[in-house]
Amino acid sequence: MEGAGNPPERQLAAVQNHLIELLPRKDRLRLLAICEPVELVLAQVLCEPGEPTRHVYFPTEGFMSLVVLIEGSPGLEVGMVGREGMLGAHLALGVVTSPLHALVQGPGVAWRIGAAAFRRELAGSPALQRALNRYLYVLMAQLASSAACLRFHLIG
Repeated sequence: MEGAGNPPERQLAAVQNHLIELLPRKDRLRLLAICEPVELVLAQVLCEPGEPTRHVYFPTEGFMSLVVLIEGSPGLEVGMVGREGMLGAHLALGVVTSPLHALVQGPGVAWRIGAAAFRRELAGSPALQRALNRYLYVLMAQLASSAACLRFHLIG
């Protein structure tokens, strides 16, 4: 697997995450310089509700389920994150704790960044801020659609 120590041009070729690919080249290179590639292992828990977020993940392969935990039940999947997005977008809103349980449902690979380093990068990159604002809108729409479907459609 390619690491964060590779030449920037090599990292650009291996990005494969839509949010990162949308960034201008300068912002993309700066973000990738603080990323590390990690394996996403099936059933791996990446964050828990109410716990401080330690890392942000930009999947390049595989996907994660976003689950609302309900006492006395296994929880309810309300969204998914794949190579189109990221896990940890709530940090863009200044919220350090995760609202959802997130686990790997499709194994693969992701770019990972420590939460503090991500917040510093976000503060210095208007392009990253704009991309995350759009992504947060899409994520909110996905959560709303999921809630409506779960309420009005039978799942058999």
